[in-house]
Amino acid sequence: MARSAAGDPAPDAPAVELDAGALHASVTSPVLTTMTFLNEITYRYPDAVSFAPGRPYEGFFAADEIPRLVQAYIDHLRDSGKSEDEVRTALFQYGPTAGQIRELVARMLRVDEDIDVPPESVVVTVGCQEAVLLVLRALCRDPDDVVLVDNPCYVGVTGAARLLEIPVVAVPGTGTGVDLGELERTVAELTARGKRVRALYVVPDCSNPTGVSMERADREALLETARRLDLLLLEDNPYGLFSSRRLPTLKSLDERQQVVYLGSFAKSAFPGARVGYVVADQRVTGAGLLAAELAKIKSMITVNTPSVSQAVIGAMLLSGDGGLREANTVAAKHYQDMMGRIRDGLEREFPSADRTRSQVSWNRPDGGFFLSLDVPFEADDAALDVSAREFGVLWTPMRYFHLGHDGDRQIRLSCSYLTAEQVDEGITRLAAMIRHLSA
Repeated sequence: MARSAAGDPAPDAPAVELDAGALHASVTSPVLTTMTFLNEITYRYPDAVSFAPGRPYEGFFAADEIPRLVQAYIDHLRDSGKSEDEVRTALFQYGPTAGQIRELVARMLRVDEDIDVPPESVVVTVGCQEAVLLVLRALCRDPDDVVLVDNPCYVGVTGAARLLEIPVVAVPGTGTGVDLGELERTVAELTARGKRVRALYVVPDCSNPTGVSMERADREALLETARRLDLLLLEDNPYGLFSSRRLPTLKSLDERQQVVYLGSFAKSAFPGARVGYVVADQRVTGAGLLAAELAKIKSMITVNTPSVSQAVIGAMLLSGDGGLREANTVAAKHYQDMMGRIRDGLEREFPSADRTRSQVSWNRPDGGFFLSLDVPFEADDAALDVSAREFGVLWTPMRYFHLGHDGDRQIRLSCSYLTAEQVDEGITRLAAMIRHLSA
């Protein structure tokens, strides 16, 4: 109970109420609302079949694995010559800001992606989302600094930029990547307006939200264009291990440190551990590697990535050949099978002979978690509400991922979270919903 200055009970006073208009504008941004939606939608409708979340399939996880992995990492530390005091410190104390499994991450990149970088260029982060935040904060200093993104784009990037008040400009795509002509035109136009274009964010492999991949020739052309424009590329690669084709990453083709490489263990290992990383081997004048500058920023945000989480991921990287590609063979096949099952189900419901009349079509990604579906109605929040309540099926409006007003008649479908039986039932419900809203 509140008391007066004299110590007597004070009359009841209203609780503190904050003015929403006085909060940072980002908290009401649709971009941040979208991320919350993606995290929570499945819990809000537990009985619905959900094609919405980009979560790994939970059938690959076993709770009993967690203590086994931690013990395996402890054994590794002991085998490496660490004393019991050093082992205890490694797990219980604040650790190095840049991470204690950097050597293992660097080895994984060599094994899985032919990316050869020194451990000192790696910063282990709290998920890839922190890696994005660190890189954007480090690169963008002035109000006129701008970041470019492929359109449509993962909302975690545009949301992080919104938090940091960094302007984002979309570059139109071609269906298989960035339109290089539009990229050059956009950079020239922004430069003429006094803006400084700092980087282009891209997901070359099985991108989120469309699932499309860039061909090798397009990757090489993008690197050459970035070289001519003196433009950094921020390559995000959460889905590369799940593609039916193995294409070289931009970073593996990078010969002049043009690419900052963003990675995550959420899809390939253990999403609950919340461990990601960034490879920043660019030289900073008078200051060493960009990775060291990112670590400074991290020290003011998360201090360090939790040691136990690093221990779990570290143990996974210690098995087999030191990579994760081989360990994800079964998962990759599962996701490819589920992607194919979704397409087969859509083909049954909307056969090609009837495609023009139904105005329903979809793309055919090489793998990953997502595909894009065109529909003949406004795929907005109201349509999603009808879909969830009346038909028991969830999906994500593609407009969430566009800068501007595109994607109004597209939805994103995720293949990653469901069993074969759930996919079949979900497609039946989805088709019924599409016919209802198209009538």
